[in-house]
Amino acid sequence: MSNASLPLPSSERADVAAALRDALLAADFTADGLLELLGAPAYTALARSETVPALRATRGDGALPALVRLFLLQESVPHARVADVLPVDVLLESGWLAERDGELRATVDVRPYGGPSGEDWFIVSDLGCAVGGAGGIGKHEEGVVLGVGGASTTLAGVTVRLPVASALDLGTGSGIQALHAAQHATRVTATDLNPRALRFTRLTLALSGAPEADLREGSLFEPVADETYDLIVSNPPFVISPGARLTYRDGGMGGDDLCRSLVQEAGEHLNEGGYAHFLANWQHVEGEEWQDRLRSWVPRDCDAWIVQREVQDITQYAELWLRDAGDHRTDSAEYAARYDAWLDEFEARGTRAVGFGWITLRKTAAAEPSVTVEEWPHPVEQPLGETAREFFERQEYLRAHDDAALLAAHFKLADEVVQEQVGLPGAEDPEHVVLRQNRGMRRATKVDTVGAGFAGVCDGSLSAGRILDAIAQLVGEDPVLLRDRTPAQIRLLVQQGFLLPASA
Repeated sequence: MSNASLPLPSSERADVAAALRDALLAADFTADGLLELLGAPAYTALARSETVPALRATRGDGALPALVRLFLLQESVPHARVADVLPVDVLLESGWLAERDGELRATVDVRPYGGPSGEDWFIVSDLGCAVGGAGGIGKHEEGVVLGVGGASTTLAGVTVRLPVASALDLGTGSGIQALHAAQHATRVTATDLNPRALRFTRLTLALSGAPEADLREGSLFEPVADETYDLIVSNPPFVISPGARLTYRDGGMGGDDLCRSLVQEAGEHLNEGGYAHFLANWQHVEGEEWQDRLRSWVPRDCDAWIVQREVQDITQYAELWLRDAGDHRTDSAEYAARYDAWLDEFEARGTRAVGFGWITLRKTAAAEPSVTVEEWPHPVEQPLGETAREFFERQEYLRAHDDAALLAAHFKLADEVVQEQVGLPGAEDPEHVVLRQNRGMRRATKVDTVGAGFAGVCDGSLSAGRILDAIAQLVGEDPVLLRDRTPAQIRLLVQQGFLLPASA
């Protein structure tokens, strides 16, 4: 029997979910409890779908090892071993567990998941499809619902977390984004083309003790018609593939059209000042700049910040997703045929590489929205939601200040910015100076000596113009010329978050 055809636990019995939650918490079946039981090596091995270390760590007696084997590792556990830990009869009746010859098995993956403020949550997904579960089983089946993974945690981390009246989780899957949104949105709507995913979302919310969401079946924005929201999040099936064989990952549109459609239509569904966050893949097409391609996606009434985190050539990309589906374990001729189909698709579209990253929109009434497209493959410090909010506030500030207003303004050097001087040992002057952030995006940018000196004395007490006049006197430069050429550098330092308006 495939995962997609397995019966799901009853989602109408809120009391069952509450009883199971109480039992799991009482046994310390939490993210912290797992780390303490398994140890860091076995815990991180689970994220790689390697279960042997966890199986070894759960050989002993006790409630927690039994629950880890039952719900995370999909091992059979004797009925008697958990009879005093779980409400077994109720869980059997409602479908969370199945029994055969006195052995219990879970019907779904249940993964402990730590919320941003230390909440104990649980993500429910199909057997073998939760990162940190048994891994890989059944992913070839149509309609399966995956659990929490790197993409979903990335999206949760980059999302702006402001109190809002309404939030939309488009393509909810197992409900991870809806669960996060429920903490700061009065009303959460979650949609998915797969009705099975909506049932999993209901289970995830119920088992995590979160409010119910408005669940709607349908593709893209169809289920919400002309409704608008303060927040939209989506971890869509963004994989660029030949066809739509796997619902959980393949968009079913040609090339990157699904991601493009989501971004282009999002503006119509955002309230003024609202944010939309997407993970996406995009094609690098021969003869076309990828930055221009993405700029063309942005709605006319939205500011945008698009960050490319990774690029793969078409062979790397095809191999990644063929392995994801387990095709590398099939007959070699069948694997080669599927590989050929991917390369044929890319060749037909002129695709030479595929980029991955995040796209953030903010609805604006500005006559000239700000669109920033950049490549940043370097380490960042999650969560980045507050960093994203501050980024858009700075764009708004810069839009409202011409060069003259910028020179009259007061700035402060952001926290945790350090200066590095690079040059040959013993040289009188450095070859260049680098300002580096130790938080958020952890950016680094080259500045000249004037830029470094300017940033170093920005404490909010003097205007930018007065600081430049003092620097001009020190270096023997015409202050008028220095004022003329420096605003562009100040603007860049503000845009990237090295300098902050003192009024903020």
